[in-house]
Amino acid sequence: MTHTDPTTPDEFARLAARIEDEAAELQVDSFGPSDALRLGLILVRLGTERALPIAIDIRRGSQILFHVALEGAQADNDVWIARKARAVERYGIPSLLLGTRPKIAGKRIESEGWFDQMEYAAHGGGFPVSVRGTGIVAVATVSGLPQIEDHDLVVSALREFVEG
Repeated sequence: MTHTDPTTPDEFARLAARIEDEAAELQVDSFGPSDALRLGLILVRLGTERALPIAIDIRRGSQILFHVALEGAQADNDVWIARKARAVERYGIPSLLLGTRPKIAGKRIESEGWFDQMEYAAHGGGFPVSVRGTGIVAVATVSGLPQIEDHDLVVSALREFVEG
């Protein structure tokens, strides 16, 4: 599955709307360590079936509930995971949305003086795990693919998790 990154404000706006819809749709009734294992194993299965060189992480604050590196993943993927997860925790939205919204206006969040690129990554792959009526309780993150593919893989797994 390959995706072309948006290049125009309209394309960025459509992508942002899609991500907002996904975040609203993919909420759960509860989420604990056994759920993190189930979601993580869905991601492992999807990644293994597609031979993807990814690292997968599910965390609740500083507690890592699930983490694995599939064949071909690199140590840098763990650095990206930490930055994407912190971005989701700090800003409360998927990491791809954080990077996409400013591009609608022709800007980059990385150009803003207040945005610390060493601490946060506004790149796809970090997605909030939200419990209805509670809010974000964990972050599921994938790193190793182009950013929209990282994002879409997490969304696919969450969709399967929610439906199944």
